[in-house]
Amino acid sequence: MRKRISLLAAGALVALGLATTPAHAADPVFTLAGPAGIGLRPHPGQSGEPQKTSVEFRVVNDSTKTFDRPSTFTIDLSGLKGIADVTLAKDRGADCKLTAAAVTCKRWALWTGETTVVNLDLSAAKDSKVAATADLTLTGTAEGATFKAATTKVRVGGPDLVLDRAPLKAEQKPGDKQNLSIIFANEGTDPVNGVVLEMRTTHGIDLVEQYDNCSYSSDDTGAGRPWNTGWTTVQCLLEGEYEPGAVYGVDGPLTLKAAPHAFIDGLTYAVYAAGDQPKAAKNRAPAAAPRDKLAAAKQAPKAAARSAQQAADLDPWNNIQEFDFATRNTADLVATGVSLKGKAGETVTADFGFRNDGPAWVAYLRSGEDVARTDIVIPAGAKVTKVPAGCRGVNADGTRRDQTLGAPRYFCSTGHVVGEKETFAYPFQLKIETVVADAKGSVTVGQETPEGTTAQRWDPNHSNNKAAFVINAKDTGPAPTPTAGTSATPAPTGSATPTATATPSASATGTGVTTNGGGLASTGSSAQAIALGGAVLLAVGGGLFLAFRRKAGGHA
Repeated sequence: MRKRISLLAAGALVALGLATTPAHAADPVFTLAGPAGIGLRPHPGQSGEPQKTSVEFRVVNDSTKTFDRPSTFTIDLSGLKGIADVTLAKDRGADCKLTAAAVTCKRWALWTGETTVVNLDLSAAKDSKVAATADLTLTGTAEGATFKAATTKVRVGGPDLVLDRAPLKAEQKPGDKQNLSIIFANEGTDPVNGVVLEMRTTHGIDLVEQYDNCSYSSDDTGAGRPWNTGWTTVQCLLEGEYEPGAVYGVDGPLTLKAAPHAFIDGLTYAVYAAGDQPKAAKNRAPAAAPRDKLAAAKQAPKAAARSAQQAADLDPWNNIQEFDFATRNTADLVATGVSLKGKAGETVTADFGFRNDGPAWVAYLRSGEDVARTDIVIPAGAKVTKVPAGCRGVNADGTRRDQTLGAPRYFCSTGHVVGEKETFAYPFQLKIETVVADAKGSVTVGQETPEGTTAQRWDPNHSNNKAAFVINAKDTGPAPTPTAGTSATPAPTGSATPTATATPSASATGTGVTTNGGGLASTGSSAQAIALGGAVLLAVGGGLFLAFRRKAGGHA
C-alpha cells in the first residue's frame, strides 16, 4: 500500500530543512589602495625626454585566510587621454594587459596582508597642459568578494623641492662643532605654501640651537622598531610661499656638535611641503624660554607660476640628503667574571656578559650587524638547563650544534647598538651534575669570528675582554680577573662600497642606550617611504659599518 504524506506535513519538513541549513558567511571585503595623488613633470621634461612617475596599486586582505578564488582588477584609462601616457612597469605585479582604454589584471588568489596589483609608469602627454588633471580608479571583482575602489589623482605639474648637500666634514673629535647650511630650491611649476625642514641625528650628534617654530622628538625605541634606536628628530615649519624657480636659504644658525660619546653617527635632513612631512614620534616642544624662529630667505627670485591647489612633489627623491660622521673615539668593553658554588644535583643561576665603559656608544644602524659577541665556556661538571634569548649553544671548538641545552660553549649576541654605559647580562641556569673542584671556564667579549671572538679594533684595552668563570673555587676562590692581552686606540676612518642590510639578532636586556632622542630616513628617515640609493661605508679599523643609502643629488 502506497504511503501518503499530507501537504501540511510536507511543508513542515521543508521548513525544518531550511532551519537546519547552515547560513553562508558574509562575503569578504577587500580594500584597494594607491597614492592619493601624483604629479607629472610637464612634457618633455628637464632632459628633453618625458620623465616617468611610478604609481603602485595594491589590494589589502585584512583577514587571516587566503582568498582562493580568481580576481579581476581594472583601471579605466579614458580620462588620461591627452594628459598622460601609460606603460606597464617591469615589476608590474599581477598578470596584466594594457590597452588604450584600460589596464586589466588577474590574480588567482589573494594572500593575507598587502599585495601589489600593478605598477604603472606615467609621463605627461606631448600636448598636455600644466595643471591638467585626471583620475585613475582601480576597481576589482571576484565571485564571493567585494572590493573598495581606490582613486589616484594625476596632475601635470606641481612643486619640486630640491635640497643642496651641505659642506660638512666627516672626520671629527668629540666636542667639534659644524654649521649645517640649508639651501633648497623649488624647481617645479607650482609654489609651495609652507616648508617643513626635518633634521634627524643619531645619539652622538647634538643640534645646539632650539627654535620656537620647531618640534623635537625621540623616535620609538621599542622592540618592534629597533632601527630607530638612538635617533632625534627636529621638524621646523618655515612659513611663507616658496615660488617656482627660486632658491632659498635658512638664515638662522644650525650647529651640529659631536657629543662626548660620539663615534659612528649620521644625519639626514630634508625639506617637505607643509603637510607632507613624515609623522614624528613623541613630539615635544622646545624649552619654555622665548627663542627666535627659524626662517628661510629667498636668494634667487624668479616669476612664479601660480596654482590654486598645491600638488604632490614631482620628485621626492631629491628632497633629502644624508651624511655620516666618524668621530675619533673608543669604547672599552669589559667582560664580567663569575664565581659560583653548589652541590651535586643543585641548579644555580648566573648572569654572563659585559659592560661598556665608554666613552663612546657603538651602533651599526645601517648594517644591523651585532656590535659584540659574548663567548661563554662552561666549566667541567656543569650542564646548562636554561638559555636566554640571543644565545645559542655550540660545540667546544665553536662549530654549529643542533641542541641548545647542555652545550659546552655558548655565543650570545648584542644586537646592533651598545650604549656608552650599557651593561649586557645573559641569565643562564646550570645544573651541577658533578662537583669538580676549581672548575674553570671563561667569559669573553669581542668581535664575532667563526671560531668565537676577537678583540675589537676600537676597544682601547684588550686585557679586560676576558674574565674567569669558576665553579666551586678552592678555598675562598680566586677573584675572577681579566687575562692579559693587547690594546689599541683606533678611530673610524675610510670608506667602502655598500652592502645589503641584515636583520639583527635578539639582544640581552641591559641598562639600554641613554639617548637624547632618535631618528633617520626609511630606515630610516621617516614614516614616509622614500627609498635612498648609493651609500657610504666607514671602516672602523678592520670592521665595516654601513652608512646611509642613496645620497640625493643637489639641484641644477
